[in-house]
Amino acid sequence: MDILNCARNINKSHETDVLARLTTVWGENLDPEHILDEYPRPQLKRDNYTILNGYWNYAITKSPALPGSYDGKILVPFSPESILSGVERQLKPDEYLWYERSIPLSADDFTALSLTGHSGQGFSACRRLILHFGAVDQSARVYLNGKGVCSHTGGYLPFEADITPFLKEGENSLVVCVRDVSDTSYHTRGKQTLKRGGMFYTAQSGIWQTVWMEWVSANYIRKLYLTPDFDNSKLHIRMLTSGSAQVNIQVFARERRIFQMAYEAPEVTLKKASPKAGTSGTDPAEGSTQPAGFDLSLCIPIEEMHPWTPDIPYLYTLKIRFGSDLVESYFAMRTFTVEPDRKGIMRFHLNHKPYFLHGVLDQGYWPDGLYTAPSDKALIFDIRSMQRLGFNMMRKHIKIESARWYYHCDRLGMIVWQDMVSGGSSYSMPIVCYLPTLFPHISGHLRDNQYKLFGRLSKKGRKEWTRECLDTIDYLYNVPSIAAWVPFNEGWGQFDANRITRLIKAKDPTRPVDQTSGWFDQRGGDFKSVHNYFRKLSVVKDPRAFVLSEYGGYACRIPGHSSVERIYGYRQFSTRKEFSIAFHKLINRSLKPLIKKGLSGAVYTQVSDVEEEVNGLFTYDRKICKLTALPRSAPPARFGHGHE
Repeated sequence: MDILNCARNINKSHETDVLARLTTVWGENLDPEHILDEYPRPQLKRDNYTILNGYWNYAITKSPALPGSYDGKILVPFSPESILSGVERQLKPDEYLWYERSIPLSADDFTALSLTGHSGQGFSACRRLILHFGAVDQSARVYLNGKGVCSHTGGYLPFEADITPFLKEGENSLVVCVRDVSDTSYHTRGKQTLKRGGMFYTAQSGIWQTVWMEWVSANYIRKLYLTPDFDNSKLHIRMLTSGSAQVNIQVFARERRIFQMAYEAPEVTLKKASPKAGTSGTDPAEGSTQPAGFDLSLCIPIEEMHPWTPDIPYLYTLKIRFGSDLVESYFAMRTFTVEPDRKGIMRFHLNHKPYFLHGVLDQGYWPDGLYTAPSDKALIFDIRSMQRLGFNMMRKHIKIESARWYYHCDRLGMIVWQDMVSGGSSYSMPIVCYLPTLFPHISGHLRDNQYKLFGRLSKKGRKEWTRECLDTIDYLYNVPSIAAWVPFNEGWGQFDANRITRLIKAKDPTRPVDQTSGWFDQRGGDFKSVHNYFRKLSVVKDPRAFVLSEYGGYACRIPGHSSVERIYGYRQFSTRKEFSIAFHKLINRSLKPLIKKGLSGAVYTQVSDVEEEVNGLFTYDRKICKLTALPRSAPPARFGHGHE
């Protein structure tokens, strides 16, 4: 497909066909009684928890008032637009989506709370019950027994609330009210659009990650920040707590304990909860109180060093006891840097060794679950499949994935290139898409303080995105496999990239930044980052490391495994054999020779088809890999990890 045909397909993005009903093998074998019931937060794990996924009551209304009755059942955490939800209805910007279910509380549990006061009068408790939402798109208000618990805006980040003061013995009614204006406003939305087509996909809404609750002691660990100091064989631990207690820390290499220490925390007193203490966009219940905590920072030696690499993804186990609160976490000893190699060429380095990033673009969409993978095994399938095809990096494209996806990347050895989620009002597509595609050098001269062109006229929207960007780093900071942050993609909602890069570097000085993936380069960050789908692949000389952050995009539609008849992609092939020959030729003849010339990494588009975009290595339903066995004369796509 040439550039002009690509532009025509983008223009046709509102002329949508009806999607075929594709399902994955995991969706076909779904057990409603056990929906994504693995512990959802592997880096701060406790034993006493309850998964709240499953059937909830739901209603879609035009009014913000609590509905008098419900429309039926929805399977949480699948959005109502998805097949697996059982609803298959698009939530409109002027509608409200309601969820309701009961939380039973036994007499023993209620007694254990030892409540002494309600409604702002203060309370003390032997235990507390924390309610967690993995992600709710886009704005949510949470009620328990008719009382407001918290609210949250931002469809991609987790939030939680201490619901102890709102509980009663017996059945407790949990209600969640959701609004999602999708792409009609400036909020973060990624590739979601109400009129899908081309490279933009079906908008989804509501609860789309696991809902769960866990009992904690009155004094408990709220947050961990783990920073490996690879050069000095140390681990920096920062711990935020609620309340005060003795701390005991243990580190294990496999099953063998290699470190232990104890620390006595200072005494603290009750304080009023502050909205600033919550996750971004979260308002705690008015008048609630909680034990003040402390911020503990310490550095521990790691005398038994096992560097983390994709070939040997070594993880250490960390166990921390805070009074009666016991949590388990993990970390890795590794460092990601951009340094000159022996020839003076700037390259990406893993543990101070040049490392070529053979990456693949990952949209994180599923035909039956949309943003929500049907099972944990589905997440693992994508990662392992890309490894088998020779990739050592996945670029999570303008989406924040569930915590378990990152955990699997950590333990399986898949490096992650993490995008921020794009937002902003309507973009000027001729400026942000067609112009840089046709004339890439011109786009580098356009400054991103021209807010109107990039859909960023709203000062409130720019402020909201900046907060969510930093909260994303805060949320994913501990993930060992994340090697770089990508704030902006192809100018979608881009603004003040140099200032944003400085904020990211201040928040996380341990990782490099790909400031502007694709075009509209503001000459900041650690990479010269180029998208090239139509021209001969080449290396651009730059003082930063050079990466092809998108290329390829070869399209091959497989009948019976495609959502629509219309094809979107950058070069079309009729058969899997033609597709495979072209792919291996692209990798081995066009891409691989560029490594010696300074190419530091490359990201092939993409893991799987998504709706009209049939340029995946797998079909959308993940049932067919398009790469077939090739003649002996054709070398495999996989090549060595370390290059200089």
